[in-house]
Amino acid sequence: MSDATQRAASLLASHRDSIDRLDSILVYALAERFKHTQAVGRLKAEHDLPPSDPQREARQIERLQKLALDADLDPEFAKKFLNFIIAEVIQHHEKHQG
Repeated sequence: MSDATQRAASLLASHRDSIDRLDSILVYALAERFKHTQAVGRLKAEHDLPPSDPQREARQIERLQKLALDADLDPEFAKKFLNFIIAEVIQHHEKHQG
């Protein structure tokens, strides 16, 4: 194996290690987020509040898109990602309402 190939393999391994660590962070951050949204869902159910809050959701999407721009991330991807999470959260809230 040439020196250039060895350096490339080393860089590849380093990038993959970083990706694996970041994936772990994402999973744990999402788990923590869902713990809080589940608590919100229980609170809404106890007080007969609607499972979704379209005004807050719109503000959150706008906020996340701005953060995405600041982070040099595609804001449309950020919007799709948050919409996916919001849909999951609403589904959990609706289960608590039942």
